[in-house]
Amino acid sequence: MTHQALTRGRVRIGALAVLAALVAAFLLALLSPTAAQAAEGDPYTISGNVQLDGEPLPGVALTIDGPGGAQEVETDAEGRWQVKVPERDDYTVVLDENTLPEGIAVVDEEDDTPNEKDVTVGAGGRVAVNFFIGEGERNVTSFFDQIVQRVVQGINFGLMLGLAAVGVSLVYGTTRLSNFAHAEMVSFGAIVALVLIGPASLALPVWIGIPLAVVLSGVLGFVLDAIIWRPLRRRGVGTVQLMILSIGLSLALRYVFQFFIGGGTEQLPAMAPTARIPLFGAVGLSVTEMVSMSIAVVVIVAFALWLTYSRLGKATRAISDNPSLAAASGIDVDHVVRVVWIVSGALAGLAGVLYAYYRPGIRWDMGAQVLLLVFAAVTLGGLGTAYGALVGSLIIGVLVEASSLWIPADLRFVGALVVLILILLIRPQGILGRRERIG
Repeated sequence: MTHQALTRGRVRIGALAVLAALVAAFLLALLSPTAAQAAEGDPYTISGNVQLDGEPLPGVALTIDGPGGAQEVETDAEGRWQVKVPERDDYTVVLDENTLPEGIAVVDEEDDTPNEKDVTVGAGGRVAVNFFIGEGERNVTSFFDQIVQRVVQGINFGLMLGLAAVGVSLVYGTTRLSNFAHAEMVSFGAIVALVLIGPASLALPVWIGIPLAVVLSGVLGFVLDAIIWRPLRRRGVGTVQLMILSIGLSLALRYVFQFFIGGGTEQLPAMAPTARIPLFGAVGLSVTEMVSMSIAVVVIVAFALWLTYSRLGKATRAISDNPSLAAASGIDVDHVVRVVWIVSGALAGLAGVLYAYYRPGIRWDMGAQVLLLVFAAVTLGGLGTAYGALVGSLIIGVLVEASSLWIPADLRFVGALVVLILILLIRPQGILGRRERIG
């Protein structure tokens, strides 16, 4: 007993030392020029004014694509629009003619794609973009192409969501904890990546900085388990109390992030060229999106192989099925749960980095923005089932993206959550969950 107590004490001290080192490095990096620039947000501006015969056209949608990814904006009541961009570089501005009044289009006899303009943000840091609006035939994308494009974007979003959802599902399956602080683990990965590869910080190469950010996110998962969750589990603290504690931890970490990086949006350096490559019809993906989807697929396949064939993976599934029986059969439950927290943290960190490219941008509350969708994906797929979380994430991702064809973009999360409610009314255990008897 004395030896075990000394061992536990050394582990706790080691974990505290690792946490202290992480916090110190994190604070030093955030106190660099990156933190000062965060409050200012993106320094450069692209703007314009959409009018017809001097009358403003509100609600016209535009997409600005360039370094940092694509941004969407709508004209205000006076027909004006403006976006902030991170770099002096080339950008493509596309006006969605489907949002113009009936019979009105962007007209330019010298241009085959008058609704699309290439602009360069120069030394002045500001550029204005104007479109010639008048009566004419629109350059309209077919509804089928729009659907396919949205489905492809939804798969991209769903894969990113799946990385985060798998971690939530693993932790719930092995500890029965609904970890609300998982949102901040997502944010942590993106913020650490910014510190490591940001041009105003350490400026490491992307291929070094991003894997290192994922590793540090895994370390964060280990440390949180070692100094918070494992001691509370050993004291027999109930799952409801642990869930409430995770909410408090989530809020605390969220506002720590805000204190150091401010309320603005930071951009990661481009992972790959941002030019959109046509796939078929009007459907296309940027190189960054292709790289992001490829990384997510490779990691998910590797995780599935680990969970299915490795000893630790089989032990994880055994604990998820029946923790008491797993312990009685000789499985070291504490060790497996510790590994689960490391894997969960690493996957959340990777999801945060990919979401920073998808969104695009890094904010102090970016993890909280997708937390509800992550829980929805886990619940839809089946609580405690890792594969169910992946299936649920893909469904949620496609529904979120496709629904924006019919409902305003601000309400696109609502459609996915309504479908979640309907499916759970029919199948309460989720798609891959198992029916359980109560009583």
